[in-house]
Amino acid sequence: MLEHLNIKNSNYIRNAPVDVLIDNAVNLNEGVIGHNGALMVDTGEFSGRIPKDKFIVEEDSSSHNIWWGDVNHPISEENFDYLYNKVIETYNNLEKDFYVFDGFAGDDKKNKINVRMLTKKAWQSLFVNNMFIRPEQSELEEFTPDFTIINAFDVKEKDWKNFGLNSENFIIFNIKKKVAIIGGTEYAGEMKKGIFSIMHYYLPLKNVLSMHCSANVSKDLNESALFFGLSGTGKTTLSTNANRPLIGDDEHGWSDDGIFNFEGGCYAKCIDLSEKNEPVIWKAIKSGSIIENVVLDDNGVPDYADVSLTQNSRCCYPRSHVEKSIDSNNGPEPSVVIFLTCDLTGVLPPVSILNKEAAAYHFLSGYTAKVGSTEVGSTSAIESTFSTCFGAPFFPRPAGVYADLLIKRIESFGSKVYLVNTGWTGGPHGTGERFSIPTTRRIINAIQNGELINCECNKIEGLNLTVPTKIDGIDSKILNPIETWKDQSAYEAAKIDLIAQFEKNFQRFSVRQEIVQAGPSL
Repeated sequence: MLEHLNIKNSNYIRNAPVDVLIDNAVNLNEGVIGHNGALMVDTGEFSGRIPKDKFIVEEDSSSHNIWWGDVNHPISEENFDYLYNKVIETYNNLEKDFYVFDGFAGDDKKNKINVRMLTKKAWQSLFVNNMFIRPEQSELEEFTPDFTIINAFDVKEKDWKNFGLNSENFIIFNIKKKVAIIGGTEYAGEMKKGIFSIMHYYLPLKNVLSMHCSANVSKDLNESALFFGLSGTGKTTLSTNANRPLIGDDEHGWSDDGIFNFEGGCYAKCIDLSEKNEPVIWKAIKSGSIIENVVLDDNGVPDYADVSLTQNSRCCYPRSHVEKSIDSNNGPEPSVVIFLTCDLTGVLPPVSILNKEAAAYHFLSGYTAKVGSTEVGSTSAIESTFSTCFGAPFFPRPAGVYADLLIKRIESFGSKVYLVNTGWTGGPHGTGERFSIPTTRRIINAIQNGELINCECNKIEGLNLTVPTKIDGIDSKILNPIETWKDQSAYEAAKIDLIAQFEKNFQRFSVRQEIVQAGPSL
């Protein structure tokens, strides 16, 4: 079954049951069972992604489609082959069992891909079992992978400079050979995001918009909503709503037939997790779940407020653990599209209404913040950023490809688009206050209930944003951010500075003038 990979070792367990994976992980000292029943693991040196060590093989079949630059780094076929053989040799020399997971990415018959994951640790196989769509036994009989990821966390390359690497660690995708290798990092998120990067490559070829976003649906299953945002800005928290069934929390496709989840599970941040503020996530963490890099007290109780290991602590659980998830894992075309921005400056309003041109502008800009960054090497726990399409690290194609598809979908279906600030008000980070989760939830509810359609609005000059003047249950003062600042001249100065940042960032995009004019301007 693995001969095509040059793996001759047959000591593997394929699609092992969850209880077997948990038992093996505990017996092999890969983790311990916490008070809540979840498997507690430590990912070692890396507790986040290592984007500078991610590469795509430069070859004739795909190179012309790749957006080469700061995100997508090239590596030669020759260097890939050397590192690939090094990884394969470690698998052939393994004396203990390793693990194979076969499943699907994309819960859509027309657009799913068959994925195969090879791991040396049981808990990593449990991770992909949770995160991807699990096949029926009958679907395994003639299963052929469309893409394979081989995880060799224990393989490093000391002579890395001579092989075009950034360090001794590597994550390398070979689109022509339909395989990726991971070396040097145990962080499981690299496997998850690796497959999604491949989905983001393939789906636009089918005129399907691939998105880094979460999604939920109304109780009657007739109206869905999308939430775009970087990790830590509210994407998972706000889409996980007791009153609206969850479709998925991270990656989706949008086709003529509606939206579909890439995943079979959720991968939520744990920092400051509480039952009061995030009850759905709290209840989902139980036996079969994985908690990464969270400190336990002497009784095995997780301390989610303790960030001594990382700000990027995580919990991984199947969608079946979410009380209000839906079996179908897909939904109708979205009536609502929400861009979640975490504004550290305190300049942006809590909610703005965007027309299609403004939607294109802010989608391309992707202004937000890295909150407890998922990326190793981030200079601080929280920092401003422009992340194109609200997920730049995961998109291999030029940003315009995804922006054009988004606008086509919005135009075709008539989706309403909103910019929601989950960041600060009354001043910048360190001075002002962050919008509370209940406040943001009320705004989200107002959006989804249609309360902001044809509502009375004001325009914030310079920012070029249209904002409602009133939302029931919300102090109207916070809807206009200047009114929350004690020093309004300081607000105006901060606004001018932020507008300049927007303008400078947008210079790298060549788009229609009406899109440029829809954004902030001095």
